[in-house]
Amino acid sequence: MGFDENKQEISGDSTDVLNVKEKEEGVSVNEPNKEKLTRKSSEDSVLTIEDDEDDDDAESKINLGPQCSLKDQLEKDKDDESLRKWKEQLLGSVDINAIGETLDPEVKILSLAIKSPGRDDILLQIPENGKVKGNWFTLKEGSRYSLQFAFQVNHNIVSGLKYTNAVWKTGVKVDSTKEMLGTFSPQAEPYKHEMPEETTPSGIFARGSYTARTRFVDDDNKCYLEINYTFDIRKDW
Repeated sequence: MGFDENKQEISGDSTDVLNVKEKEEGVSVNEPNKEKLTRKSSEDSVLTIEDDEDDDDAESKINLGPQCSLKDQLEKDKDDESLRKWKEQLLGSVDINAIGETLDPEVKILSLAIKSPGRDDILLQIPENGKVKGNWFTLKEGSRYSLQFAFQVNHNIVSGLKYTNAVWKTGVKVDSTKEMLGTFSPQAEPYKHEMPEETTPSGIFARGSYTARTRFVDDDNKCYLEINYTFDIRKDW
């Protein structure tokens, strides 16, 4: 997860790609003159992360203002017809009365799998404490693969959900991946996402054991899942 021999820096066209992905999910985070629905997470949030000192591109935290429930968000803009319709479109078929007054969104990662052409999917067991015992998986050198995952959003809208992954070999960072997933409203049906296909490095120096850290965080820097693990790249599966 995070190796691509053909990986290039994100160009100016990446914004269009993200917009397309978000529209496919029925969500837009780039509507003009529309305020974001998710606000600063409460002090009661159980799982948060600090700025990543190992991340060369660490972003400063942004104060998005006070957070409020979905009911309050709809109520305060009821006189603005265009904004009200945009929010209703974002929420889709969400039952506001069933959600109640919960402020914090809840994002649960339901499944993780590695897909490789011509092979059965590698289903990854998600650890409860975020730490994997032993080797989590093995990849063949020079093989194509992609990470697929499913997640569920409850209680409130999650804004700017993103996936990050960092990889080290013998203590040296060899790869760092970030992908913006988008903004999602709560719904009973899980969301599904597949990362772009990548290729593992090959050669004698590429083989061996790696350590990595995967995170799912939002605009408030709230972390919904962090996994620390090791994996191998070998000459064969």
